[in-house]
Amino acid sequence: MENKFKYLSIFVLLFALASCNEYQKVLKSPDVDFKYEKAVEYFNDEEYAKAYPLFDELLILYRGTDKAAEVYYYYAMTSYQLKDFILAAYHFKNFAKTFPNHPKTELAYYMIGYCHYLESPSFSLDQDFTFKAINDLQLFANLYPTSDKLLSANELIDELRAKLEQKAFERAMLYYHMEYYQSAVVSFNIVLDEFPDTEFREDCMYYRSVSAYRLATNSIEEKKLQRLIESKTSYLEFKEAFSESKYNKELEILFSTIQAEINSFKIQS
Repeated sequence: MENKFKYLSIFVLLFALASCNEYQKVLKSPDVDFKYEKAVEYFNDEEYAKAYPLFDELLILYRGTDKAAEVYYYYAMTSYQLKDFILAAYHFKNFAKTFPNHPKTELAYYMIGYCHYLESPSFSLDQDFTFKAINDLQLFANLYPTSDKLLSANELIDELRAKLEQKAFERAMLYYHMEYYQSAVVSFNIVLDEFPDTEFREDCMYYRSVSAYRLATNSIEEKKLQRLIESKTSYLEFKEAFSESKYNKELEILFSTIQAEINSFKIQS
């Protein structure tokens, strides 16, 4: 058994050395077409780390020829397969601009957005790549409205917008918990305006009403009445939108308090 293991190890080592020697011969070969054939072969065999240096060299060697576009597309796709999504997006974008009429240009535009989508982090982090992905995918949808990738692009946009929606809601809730009620009211309004169909709509409108009232009660006298009226408006909008809400009982008590304080101002005046 020990001898069999030893022979197997030797065989694997020799095979690895032979493969390495073969790859070095490809790298050093002066035959450009041979290098291209091997680069495509490595790509098709999913040996992307071997294909990448070859396509990198072939970009220069085939510049200005009929194969330039094909080599560059392989190069961009190899970057994608190596999970260097930012670099891949750059090359897909450059490919699309350089070869606007190429059959692969449509897919290149999609891949720009998809690569940025893959770089989009969780909602709690910076969303720069989320915005980039949305813009890129929307551009693709505008340029190719009949593409078979259109449904996928729209689904990705919806997923990315949901991430922005959650981030906006969590930011508003952070202001609420920190008792920055003016910022909370503004932030809840942003969520409701930018995402009218948000799944957080009920919570947004509830916490906006509470924030508006607490902002009013903590305001100076000159601003208190106007802000009480605004908090009343928030409540009425909530009641109209959610007549059967779990928050109704609590907000009805709040509304009574708001109305009493408004009436108190009217008596004083």
